[in-house]
Amino acid sequence: MRDQNIAVTVDSVIFKEVRNGYELLLIRRKNDPFKNQWSLPGGFLEVDEALETGALRELKEETGLSMEKLQQVGAFGALGRDPRGRTISVAFAGKINNPSEVKGGDDAEDAQWFSIDDIPELAFDHAEIIKAAITLL
Repeated sequence: MRDQNIAVTVDSVIFKEVRNGYELLLIRRKNDPFKNQWSLPGGFLEVDEALETGALRELKEETGLSMEKLQQVGAFGALGRDPRGRTISVAFAGKINNPSEVKGGDDAEDAQWFSIDDIPELAFDHAEIIKAAITLL
């Protein structure tokens, strides 16, 4: 077997039900790449961590939001999706029905809810991940 230099990340697409539809939770990145751009909460998986556990941990660290369970959306691994090197992201989705305050923490400068009809330009391939997650609503 050949050595592979592939990183695994986990991203969370969190929807909040509001009167006219849904809002989406995004973070503003504190660090490069894509510093100050909006993205999904997420990050690198720890060596001894299950995929969903990592997604829940990153969500809590970056937004303050705790959830018990997420649904796997899929794996995203297009070449060049991360300028730091070959990275495969396993994305998860969840939905909350009640208002929840969020705040940026860890690698996130800020965390905010956005209408799914008015999503800002996103880092990485997160627009593609969101499109896949919306089909699960």
